[in-house]
Amino acid sequence: MSQMPLKPAKSARSIALTSVAQWQEGAITRNQDYLAVEEPLEIRIGDAPISVTMRTPGHDLELAVGFLLTEGLIVQRSELKNLSEIQGVEAANSVSLELVSNESAAIEGLKRNFYAASSCGICGKASIEAVRIRGIKSPNPDFRVTGDFLCSLPERLRESQAVFGRTGGLHAAALFTSSGELLVLREDIGRHNAVDKVAGWALMQDRIPLSECVLMVSGRGGFEIIQKSLVAGIPILASVSAPSSLAVQMARELGMTLVGFLRGRRFVIYSGEQRITRG
Repeated sequence: MSQMPLKPAKSARSIALTSVAQWQEGAITRNQDYLAVEEPLEIRIGDAPISVTMRTPGHDLELAVGFLLTEGLIVQRSELKNLSEIQGVEAANSVSLELVSNESAAIEGLKRNFYAASSCGICGKASIEAVRIRGIKSPNPDFRVTGDFLCSLPERLRESQAVFGRTGGLHAAALFTSSGELLVLREDIGRHNAVDKVAGWALMQDRIPLSECVLMVSGRGGFEIIQKSLVAGIPILASVSAPSSLAVQMARELGMTLVGFLRGRRFVIYSGEQRITRG
């Protein structure tokens, strides 16, 4: 039987509907199933393409702005002159940003950042040194939360994941204040994209640095997630899964609180225990 072509669900571009065969206890039934959409997004500075990332459509401008922030091209909203989604069939899935500064210099800077980032997985010391060269500061040392507060986050994250609830195929990043207020949640097929969307939202809202916030992410806490969070000034990063060795090393060296395996009434503190109080 040939597969039905995918078509966008009417409710959102982030969800697609397809025909599937389901096997259960020897019987096969045919149903409609929801899938998380994955499409390329081309990010341009002016007319020059600088990156193509596979992402779930939605909040594309936030993703592009967050990408420029976490890659070190901009540090504040005032450096953005203009940003827009490019219209037209041939230009679909493209966003363009104009910078106040010299754009050719910015593009060359991005190329250097990518070259530095290529050391990841080859030499952890070189990767962390590349972060230090960018002048990323240690996050707020005085921020505190309780253990009970952290234990409440996974359920709150899951409750707010609208697309994940229908597809089961997306990562999420959610930003919380110490009082428990959910500031923003973004979903994406890529966990690093979800973090970039949060960072982009924060920059566009003039909230950088996020020195009084906790970032909760689904999946594991890898080096790239730690780096992006540090750029945004986040003091505490929590995840439901394990971090990588390089992520732990960088969190310890730059003074971030890193929590993993946050499930139920248990979690593991890999770095920055002083920010978590009893309770």
